Amino acid sequence: MEYISAKEAAERWGISKRRVQKLCEEGRINGVTKVGFVWAIPATAEKPEDNRRREKKWFEYKTEGEFFCGI
Repeated sequence: MEYISAKEAAERWGISKRRVQKLCEEGRINGVTKVGFVWAIPATAEKPEDNRRREKKWFEYKTEGEFFCGI
């Protein structure tokens, strides 16, 4: 089986190297192993879904012409 580094995976998937390392630590990439201090990611591995929570901005109108922005 052929393996790639976290840096190579980051370039392929368009995310940061650190994010790939976190995905490896969380066990979200199938077939990943750690060799010493380096993550070995299968070359055929797919980028996992991004399940991080996002806050949505919303607007609440109080009266005509006035609004409140809750973040």
